[in-house]
Amino acid sequence: MENIIQMSHVHKWYEIGGGKLEVLKDVSLCVNEGEYIAILGPSGSGKSTLMNILGCMDRFQTGEYFLTGEPVHKLKDAQLTRLRNQQIGFIFQKYHLIQKYNVLQNTMMPLLIRGMPRKEAAKISMEKLEMLEMAERIHHKPNELSGGQQQRVAIARALVGQPKLLLADEPTGALDSATGREVLRLFGQLNRMGNTIVMITHDLKVSSYAKRVIKIVDGVLYENEKFEPETLEGGTSDEKA
Repeated sequence: MENIIQMSHVHKWYEIGGGKLEVLKDVSLCVNEGEYIAILGPSGSGKSTLMNILGCMDRFQTGEYFLTGEPVHKLKDAQLTRLRNQQIGFIFQKYHLIQKYNVLQNTMMPLLIRGMPRKEAAKISMEKLEMLEMAERIHHKPNELSGGQQQRVAIARALVGQPKLLLADEPTGALDSATGREVLRLFGQLNRMGNTIVMITHDLKVSSYAKRVIKIVDGVLYENEKFEPETLEGGTSDEKA
């Protein structure tokens, strides 16, 4: 079984007013191929910072991070961009679809960025859209879709490049309860198909859909420990976007 994420003793801090605000504290995390993990924490816990680092969108000061065997902590910006595009499929709370493009064009975007011919990119994108029951909407713009439909398009876009990791940031945060459950059931199906999923959430119920839950509080990871729901109500101001 391939090791997708291997993070060891990562520290992340920000210099503020001559002092140091530590956001991640000695974080170590291992995720194997085929796992479905939720990282659960309140606002200000450091989960957004951790997500940005896992997604190769932010750097850290000390520690090591290997993504599919590549040493993220040693890569230059251009190498990080390549790694993001080839190995990670992103699913965001607010979908991040391009409003002027239709469903098919939005889904094709990661493949076109790689330099894939448009015809081939369209064929692969259509396969994913059909799987997600969005094939009849390919000419619609995002503002012509429901929230659940927009999230399905975002998931199709994340899948087209056959990434090693699906990284989902509060994927149900902008959806009503019923549509959110529908999206989470879809995540379960994707995981059963072999996709590795790391989901970031503040919601205890959402985290219960994952097969493994890791908690983050004040920049520290906890696993297999009791975590009271009321601790999700508060949080500190440590977390950075």
